[in-house]
Amino acid sequence: MTDLSPHQPPAPPGSIPHADVEHRLRVTDTDPKAAKRAERQVASMFLLSVLFTILFVVSYIGIDKTTTIYIPVMGEVGALQVALGFTLGAAIFLIGAGAIQWAKKLMPDVEVVQQRHDQVSPEADTLEAAGQYERGKEESGFARYRMIRRTMIAAMALFPIPLVIMLRDLWVPTPDEVGKSPADILSTTLWHDGLRIVSDGTYRPVRPEDLPVGGLISGVPADLLEVEEAQGNLNARGKAAIILIRMDPADIRSQQGDGWDYQGILAYSKICTHVGCPIALYEQRTHHLLCPCHQSTFDLADSGEVVFGPAARRMPQLPIGVDEEGFIVARSDFAEPVGPSFWERG
Repeated sequence: MTDLSPHQPPAPPGSIPHADVEHRLRVTDTDPKAAKRAERQVASMFLLSVLFTILFVVSYIGIDKTTTIYIPVMGEVGALQVALGFTLGAAIFLIGAGAIQWAKKLMPDVEVVQQRHDQVSPEADTLEAAGQYERGKEESGFARYRMIRRTMIAAMALFPIPLVIMLRDLWVPTPDEVGKSPADILSTTLWHDGLRIVSDGTYRPVRPEDLPVGGLISGVPADLLEVEEAQGNLNARGKAAIILIRMDPADIRSQQGDGWDYQGILAYSKICTHVGCPIALYEQRTHHLLCPCHQSTFDLADSGEVVFGPAARRMPQLPIGVDEEGFIVARSDFAEPVGPSFWERG
């Protein structure tokens, strides 16, 4: 018969308490004042989590995005980013630290070894497990420690607020986008009639002779760098990036428009229509374009149609030609929206 302290709950039925190691009671098991002090510590952590969550919202609203501060080693950094990172991190940390402190100081500290049993439990064992669950719920003190319960609920209730607040950053229109709907903005790119295609990286205009049969070049609009500098972001690149590939004109079975190629050179969006991953894995023999993220495969010799994978839309094709100096240019914008589908796209 194992002698259990009156401060220790009995071991669950079917379990064998450790007999080879002397169990030492915690201070909170024997001293009501220490237990009360631990309760206040846990509640304080949860309350501090509430405070940091509120400070997150205040920082998000009150600190200007252009304000910077100096931090040793790191140098000049954005004050808003520092404030948001610190307050949200502290709020999460304090919820976890409070839960750990609660478990270590106030929850039952019984060490047991339970014998293995068959995976399928008899009904009696199922009822016994349900009883142990109810017993564990009672022993956790969730109902008894009202201060902990209330502060923890408050901390957990306020914790999602920063996540909701940050959703605002998903839609911050640039000055030239004000007044336009998301569908209009996402359905148009920089491409227009006569705009030269330049190689991404070198930003040199592309001639047809630069691209051999089976070759591939990643291209962008000639005015992309100026637009990025003016906008201060990479949004335009994310919509306008294309790939140029060249195949034998006899291999082209269909296109999205009549005569949209130039001597076997085709231009397609580089953004997968599944979730927007950039694609440049081209197989010359099959003319298939493979997305490395989820293996969506598109047949560029057949209007960019999907032949495998989760993508539901074909790759949009850009009509191209050459200008008077012999450089490859776009003849219009894409006729179909580029990138992943969204609810406002028909």
